[in-house]
Amino acid sequence: MHYRKALYRQESIKITMNKAIIICSVIFVLSCNSNQPPYPVATNEISSRNADTTGWPARFGFGRLASAAEISKIDIDVRPDGLGLPAGEGNAIAGKTVYTTKCVACHGTETTPAETKLPGPALISNQSGKKDKTIGNYWPYATTLFDYVRRAMPYNEPGTLTNEEVYQVTAFLLAANKVIREQDAMNAQTLPKVVMPALQRFIPDDRRGGPEVR
Repeated sequence: MHYRKALYRQESIKITMNKAIIICSVIFVLSCNSNQPPYPVATNEISSRNADTTGWPARFGFGRLASAAEISKIDIDVRPDGLGLPAGEGNAIAGKTVYTTKCVACHGTETTPAETKLPGPALISNQSGKKDKTIGNYWPYATTLFDYVRRAMPYNEPGTLTNEEVYQVTAFLLAANKVIREQDAMNAQTLPKVVMPALQRFIPDDRRGGPEVR
């Protein structure tokens, strides 16, 4: 009987000690975390990190400098105002051939009942009452259409279209959305002047005091 009581007291002591260890561990972890700086990281910490790299060499002995020609191949972004558009020109008549050859398999025609279709009048609702996801509904700038097609299409061979072909297919898609006429020529001067039907549905993000992307 006395043996059982002694054994019970030993087990109680072990349980109490284990609880104490767990509590101490939690307090230690919380105290460590309380010393961590809030995010985003303070400016002085960023400065100290930059200072740590002041002694680094200009190069680390591997790789090579990119040539101007190599940089120009990937420096192809186009701004909403048209800055960055290359030389070239195209209209919807020529663009229909490009679209039929390299785009229609994924994006269909005006009668294609799929969300991936691109041709079709802008701001037209489907039978469910929702607007079709066409360029006229979801693109605020015509220059963005050119930029995206040039860098990302066709899906299986992105970047293979010439600048002329990109202008042509851009003109075709704009005409298919009833934004321009088939005979209208799209180039670095005319494309930025195209006013997209969905432009009024976008507003500038002029908020201040938080993370800002400009």
